[in-house]
Amino acid sequence: MIELEYTSLSELRGPLAVVSGVSGVGWDEFATIRLPSGETRHGLVLEVDRDLALVQVLEGTSGMAGDRTRVAFAGSPLRVPVGPGWLGRVCDGRGQPLDGGPAVFGTSTAPAGGYPLNPTWRVPPAEPVLTGMSAIDLLTTLVRGQKIALFSAAGLPHLELAAQIAAQSHAGGEPFSVVFAAMGLTHADAASVRDALELRSAAGELVLLLNLADDPVIERVLTPRIALTVAEHLAFELGRHVLVVMADMTSYCEALREVSAARGEIPARRAYPGYLYSDLASLYERCGRVRGRPGSLTLLPVLTMPAGDITHPVPDLTGYITEGQIVLSPEAGVYPPIDALASLSRLMRRGVGEGRTRPEHMALAAQTLAALARARQAGELAELVGAGALSATDRGHLDLARAFAAHLLTQRADEERTLEETFDRAWRVVSVLPRRELAMLGQDALDACYREGG
Repeated sequence: MIELEYTSLSELRGPLAVVSGVSGVGWDEFATIRLPSGETRHGLVLEVDRDLALVQVLEGTSGMAGDRTRVAFAGSPLRVPVGPGWLGRVCDGRGQPLDGGPAVFGTSTAPAGGYPLNPTWRVPPAEPVLTGMSAIDLLTTLVRGQKIALFSAAGLPHLELAAQIAAQSHAGGEPFSVVFAAMGLTHADAASVRDALELRSAAGELVLLLNLADDPVIERVLTPRIALTVAEHLAFELGRHVLVVMADMTSYCEALREVSAARGEIPARRAYPGYLYSDLASLYERCGRVRGRPGSLTLLPVLTMPAGDITHPVPDLTGYITEGQIVLSPEAGVYPPIDALASLSRLMRRGVGEGRTRPEHMALAAQTLAALARARQAGELAELVGAGALSATDRGHLDLARAFAAHLLTQRADEERTLEETFDRAWRVVSVLPRRELAMLGQDALDACYREGG
């Protein structure tokens, strides 16, 4: 087959190149760009208008000359090699090796945009993904096939927490892998993520894609799509339970905004493109379980809320699409700084209970949250009237909140807790209250686990 090359670059604008005189080129087609120096770059077709093709150059357009650059179109969208060869590898945001190893080869290739999935093939999420983090495993349990976001504010250790979750998570002895897509990281953050995930990578259970802050912005748009394509094959073809962590989605959305501005598109809210919702949905909806396939794909997007504003477009739209959120708050004052009352896993009921975690899991979680809510009310009242004016019951709930922060929420960055240890700590926390205050827990569970006075 003869490869047709075009040399008519009519315009270069930021990361975009306009190729004129094209014929038979389609949207989302992959392009190979050869510079006079012999350097090869890559691109994606964003738009086609008659004989003009708008190409998004992944490595940027610096150094490209309009009359001496050759562009060839592949006739198909970008495809990614898939297979077990990704496990244990560290690559950049485009899948090129950073670990000194050879290029990643796969048993086959798959389009970076993924395959459309018939909704009737989807199976509701079920069974837990255990993270080894007590506050998450008890109160906002991850369920296999679920998409749940981690909301953070600037200055909080969201990346450290995401790396710890990726390092510790498991599916109770079943085949398990983690795909970690890092976007817009500094070199120091990238090094800390690699260190935190070193053991998981050495065990052949990790795929790590690192897009750095000084990498081309276009690469940032591609990174989560490559990560999800690799994860889909591991989950639905190789039968593994896969957790995909994508951090930071705010960096991804800012890259999308930059590309949209370069294209001259009319901006929407906060200058983000009007299709931000559908673009995020095209990523988040690629998780789940497939009927007749043993694996699952669970998604944990991590994002920082600019100025801590949860109504900002990125967390706002993410909240609409995902099935819950884990919210970090500077008021927690401990690590991990999880705000238990602001966090929620909407599918938790499907992944916990008898045969999965513990029979009293839902009741214990509900009782803990109810007691924390009562403690927050008591704390606000104490600020008005003084702690001495509180009832004994209110003071008991304040004691419970302190016990929760000290014995259940607080956890070292290198500490992994078993489910049994988490439940043991949770029972010690609720046992701070008199037994009569634990109305949400069944008598059998109280008889077996309640310890008066904590």
